[in-house]
Amino acid sequence: MTQRAEHSTVMDRLAIDDLVTGYAIALDDGDWPAYRALFTADGRADYRSAGGIEGTTAEIAAWLTEVLGHFSIRQHLIVNRRITLARRDGAPGDTATVQADYLNPMRLDGMPAEPGDDPAAPNYTCAGRYAFTARRTPDGWRLSEVVVHEKWREVVPAGE
Repeated sequence: MTQRAEHSTVMDRLAIDDLVTGYAIALDDGDWPAYRALFTADGRADYRSAGGIEGTTAEIAAWLTEVLGHFSIRQHLIVNRRITLARRDGAPGDTATVQADYLNPMRLDGMPAEPGDDPAAPNYTCAGRYAFTARRTPDGWRLSEVVVHEKWREVVPAGE
């Protein structure tokens, strides 16, 4: 591998990592225009393992707006990112996959509170693994697919 290919690989990996971070921030901030901008025009997402839907980026953004609106606090922690760049003739290609674990503590609005409860403490946590597929576009790396594989969730009743 030449230094040019190695440099390109490092730059691609950083850009893809930034893309995944942007995904988490857009979800937590409820910034749906930013969420949609992370995807290719034909991008899709699948949240069915977490009780959600599968669809186009626009369909998913509308659904997330409704569902995540029930949570006053959201914090997506996306860790253990394994980025695999496609290779073409020994050089970085134009597609990549990312496998990453997530832990997502949130505060579900409307749960009955007990005296002394911390209104800012999370009371709903879910975790699992994301499978991201990314594609190089003229505008940089964009997500073409996101699949959520939820492994567990916990809802803490008030007063516990």
